[in-house]
Amino acid sequence: MGMFEFLRTNFWHVAPLLAAAAIAIAITAERSKALFSSYPIKDAEAFFDKINELVMAGKLADAIALCDRYPTKPAAKVVKQGLLRAHQPEGLIEHGLQLSVGDATQMIQRRTGFLATIANVATLMGLFGTIAGLIQSFQAVGHADAQQKSAILAAGISTAMNATMMGLAIAIPCMVAFSFLMNRSNRLVSELEQSAIRTLDVLKQRYYSAESGAVHAEEGFDEESAPVSNGKQNGKIVNMRRAV
Repeated sequence: MGMFEFLRTNFWHVAPLLAAAAIAIAITAERSKALFSSYPIKDAEAFFDKINELVMAGKLADAIALCDRYPTKPAAKVVKQGLLRAHQPEGLIEHGLQLSVGDATQMIQRRTGFLATIANVATLMGLFGTIAGLIQSFQAVGHADAQQKSAILAAGISTAMNATMMGLAIAIPCMVAFSFLMNRSNRLVSELEQSAIRTLDVLKQRYYSAESGAVHAEEGFDEESAPVSNGKQNGKIVNMRRAV
C-alpha cells in the first residue's frame, strides 16, 4: 500500500497528524522570523556605544528616545526600563531590570516548546495507528478465507507501518526545529542578561562620575579660598607689626 492510498483509506486517523504538522510548520516559520530577524539588534555594539555616550553626557531623554526606535527589540526594551529608573536607588534599578529581562525572556521563548509537544504526540499517534492497523489485520485474518489471509495481513501491516512512518516523519523535523530554535532563544536570553548588566554598569558610571565631579569641585573651592584667607591673615600680622 502506497502513502497516497494510506492517506485516502485512513483519513480520519491521518487528519490529526496533518493538523499537527501544519501547526508545527506555522510555529517554526513564525519563531524563525522572530528569533533571527525581528528580535536581534543588527549592530548591537554601536547601539550600546551610543547609549553609553548619551548617558555619560547626561542626555537620558535622548537615550530613551534611541531605545524607542527599536520597539520590537527585547534588548532595547530592557535598556529603556533601566534608563527610566535612572533616578532611583541601585536596588530598584536592578529589580526593574530583572522584571524586564523576565518579560522579554517569556516573549522570546513563547510557543517554541509546542514543537517538542507536537513531536511527542505525533510519535504516539503513529504508534497508535500501528497498533490499530495490526489489530484490524488480525481480526480480518481470523474471518477470511485461506487464500485471502495473506493479502489482508499484508495490507494491514502496510497500514501499520505507514502510520508509524508518518508519525516519525512529523516528529523528527519538529525535534530538530525545537533544538535549533531553543539554542537561538538561549543565546538571545544571554544577550538580554548582558544588556541588563551593561545598562546597570553605565548608570553606575554616570552616578560615580557625577559624585566624583562634585567632590573635586568642593576640593577646588577649598584650595582657592585658603590662600585668600592666609593672605588676609598675613596682611593683618604685617599691619600689627608696623603699628608696633
